[in-house]
Amino acid sequence: MRNPQIDYAAVFHALPGMVALLTPDLVYADANEDFLRLAGRTREQLLGRYIFDVFPENPDEPAAAGMRETQASMRRVVASGERDTMALLRYDIENPERPGHWVEHFWSPVNAPVRGPDGHVVLIVHRVEEVTELIRARGGTGGDRGRARVLEAELYTRSRELQEVNERLRRAHARDREVALALQEAMLPAPTPVGHHRAAVRYRPAVGALNVCGDWYDLVDLPGDRIAVAVGDVVGHGLRAACVMGQLRSALSAAARVADGPARALEALGLYARHVEGAESTTVVKTFIDWDTHTLTYSSAGHPPPALLHPDGTVTFLDQATDPPLGARPEHVPRPEAGTAFAEGATLVMYTDGLIERRSEDIDTGLARLADSLVRHRRAGPEALADALLADLLPPVGNADDTALVVIRL
Repeated sequence: MRNPQIDYAAVFHALPGMVALLTPDLVYADANEDFLRLAGRTREQLLGRYIFDVFPENPDEPAAAGMRETQASMRRVVASGERDTMALLRYDIENPERPGHWVEHFWSPVNAPVRGPDGHVVLIVHRVEEVTELIRARGGTGGDRGRARVLEAELYTRSRELQEVNERLRRAHARDREVALALQEAMLPAPTPVGHHRAAVRYRPAVGALNVCGDWYDLVDLPGDRIAVAVGDVVGHGLRAACVMGQLRSALSAAARVADGPARALEALGLYARHVEGAESTTVVKTFIDWDTHTLTYSSAGHPPPALLHPDGTVTFLDQATDPPLGARPEHVPRPEAGTAFAEGATLVMYTDGLIERRSEDIDTGLARLADSLVRHRRAGPEALADALLADLLPPVGNADDTALVVIRL
């Protein structure tokens, strides 16, 4: 049996209950039949108009807060890309046939995002359930009406309290986010210039990680036309992992300036990590780039292999010097090191596992996906290539793991 062709526009207009679509600028894009009927407005009175021009707030109600709270809820949906359920709301509506006459209404609103292909919010679904009659409960006996009025007052008071609690929580979250952003900037500053060479860095925390995590990158200038590049991943998310990350990143950055190669730098980091709580099982890869000899020298402590995109469009993964993560061995053992030549115009890509790994999927599948994306965007510069890799390989929302990325044109 063939699947029926569904007219989703017809389905939308026939939906039971009041549903409207608004743009991120809070302009009506559409509304279903129940919304038009129960709101007492025609389609022409809504479409293309700002929501609060169509439904202004009752000027005779000094305690009215419906417009402010509705606007704040919709702005949160646009900014966060997440559904926002509002507390019970009083929002009176002006009778279109009797200007200046306002009718008391109580609503239970929910606002939800509709995302475009790029992951950004393109529409807001505004669903409201009118509960005015439920609140009034006028159909009962005198005693029932009295109890209903008590219930109405208690329900409305509790909903206002919930709204105030939610607002305090949002302010507290905003303060936490400011702290997290400051910490991120201190621990992962923008890279200093690496001579005339072009580099791009990106950092994406996991959802719920307060914008800080245990992933890091580092670029260090070395004598001659050389730089050292590192990408690492501390186990865990949030502030604790970020604090461990900050210590390890600083230690490796210092070691790279005095070590005679990436393996010796990782050996020094491994000895230091033994005395840092939470550093065990950290993975990291270190690469020295020498433009005088056109060579890459690298060493990896359990980290996904860097990718080398050659000018001819082929991709090589640097996986010939891989050892266990930090703290995996009870005794100190020298780290392996390998080297390879590169041609001018090649691109080195270093990253953490959040870019390629998915649950229930072999790592080779993720590496193949990365190689395919590199080949398709091989003519892009570092900044554009970094953005393309994130767009191709990360989910548009809800990434479950942190991701750090470094792209260098060689």
